[in-house]
Amino acid sequence: MNKARAIDLVERARSLGPLIAREADEIERTRRLTPVVVNALIDNGLYRTLLPQSLGGAEAPIEIFMQMLEEIAKADASTAWCLGQCTVCAMIAAALDHDTAHEIFNTAPGILAWGAIAHEARAVEGGYRVTARWDFASGSRQASWLGAHVRIVGCDGTPRKNADGSPEVRTILFPAAHATLHDVWQAIGLAGTGTDSYEVNDLFIAERFTAFRDVPAALRQPGPLYRIGTGASFSLGFAAVSLGVARATLDAAIALARAKHPSLSASAMRDNGAVQGLIGRTEGDWRAARAYLYATAQAMWRELSATGEFSAAHRSAVRLAATWTIHQSAKIVDTAYHMAGATAVFRKHPFERRFRDMHAIAQQIQARDSHYEDVGKAILAGS
Repeated sequence: MNKARAIDLVERARSLGPLIAREADEIERTRRLTPVVVNALIDNGLYRTLLPQSLGGAEAPIEIFMQMLEEIAKADASTAWCLGQCTVCAMIAAALDHDTAHEIFNTAPGILAWGAIAHEARAVEGGYRVTARWDFASGSRQASWLGAHVRIVGCDGTPRKNADGSPEVRTILFPAAHATLHDVWQAIGLAGTGTDSYEVNDLFIAERFTAFRDVPAALRQPGPLYRIGTGASFSLGFAAVSLGVARATLDAAIALARAKHPSLSASAMRDNGAVQGLIGRTEGDWRAARAYLYATAQAMWRELSATGEFSAAHRSAVRLAATWTIHQSAKIVDTAYHMAGATAVFRKHPFERRFRDMHAIAQQIQARDSHYEDVGKAILAGS
């Protein structure tokens, strides 16, 4: 496996941009990342960005992860989305014993994907048995292992509870070959992610292939990265993807404005005062969104590194910054799309796919309007 190094992950991602851009049409057509792209991501160690160093990963600061995804998203949103999903999934290694994590992540290709929380697993001697189907498994077509977040029931079918009375939820992990994948991802955007469903029937999961996700007390790795947890890491990563899509779309509009001469106008588009003002304001919007997202991540990382705690205030700040950034990125993409006029509707131009991808991103859980309510509630409570 190619050893990942945090120091050059962003540059590696940037260097892969032209290759990924050349493959983007085929990714869209087949609704899968192409083998050449997957192999390039593996060879450059990008899937191992958040994997513990003890397993040969980079265990990179969260800002490096965000910058990496932003660069990939400029070339293709589906590639960035799959990479972000599987990279965050690898953080579960911090809650596994070393031998188990080594088996999963250091046997090629060493890629894990999972979907939304659903269903139950029944406790049996030595582990758990499960029959279930899960949805929204971005990156599952490249993965060698799959995971699922399930509620645990005892041998008698009684739901197991944590000490605080909440349901016991574990993440179960199993080889992708043990599951049946269902080709269901027919979506208007992020079409190349292959975000399909997967199913298992009476599958036994040994105890060592289960873990408590995002439970600090269950961590076996000391680094601050794993205190953040997968939920907040998904939010920061996918917000960075949205920034990359917005940057690429705005850059395409700028390039078009420099070259285009509207048929009914004698002057070039670049000389139009309205266009100039719109580009200036939109550029400011993008820079502000990026500055806010990264400032929030940097402040959280500094405090987390000093205290070892990912606090409720951190969680609220990340949720607000990520949600707002995704919404702001969608507005920037809309502005660039409309600025391009009729040119934007043609598939040969770099607008319509990014428009669809951006609005697919904005429909994901990380962009829900209810996050504003959660943050507002916390503010009004004085927390």
